Amino acid sequence: MNQPSRCFFLAARWLLACVLAVAAAAPARADLYVVVHADNPSRSMTQKEVLDLYMGRSRVFAHGDVALPFDLPRDSSGRERFYQALAGMGLSQVNSYWSRLMFTGQSMPPLPLPGEAEMLAIVRRNPNAIGYVATEPADRGIRTVLVLREPR
Repeated sequence: MNQPSRCFFLAARWLLACVLAVAAAAPARADLYVVVHADNPSRSMTQKEVLDLYMGRSRVFAHGDVALPFDLPRDSSGRERFYQALAGMGLSQVNSYWSRLMFTGQSMPPLPLPGEAEMLAIVRRNPNAIGYVATEPADRGIRTVLVLREPR
């Protein structure tokens, strides 16, 4: 290999190593999709509306129908990501919040489901259900009403 080719090869290799290092160091960011049944009259929701449903401050959608919020298991990473993106709260804060509300008899937390597949299945079957998933649903029976961006 001649000298100019060798220099180009080494420079390209160095550049690739730098790009890979930056990509590995950048925090992964993903969106979370708040979903409802396709027949639900809600076309979109604000973050505050979803927050109020998931924190027990409201029990109805903006159009007046009763909302049935569903959650992931108590200590799941998906649940942690959701509440961090939605409310800026960690799991311990969310769990403590719900413990206080349940102790005083004010409200009950969203019903936990084993995973996202079950979340999508129940939302697909119930027009009043609301849930969240990490992958944008492609199912025609489900509508995304809010996309939450995970904080960096």
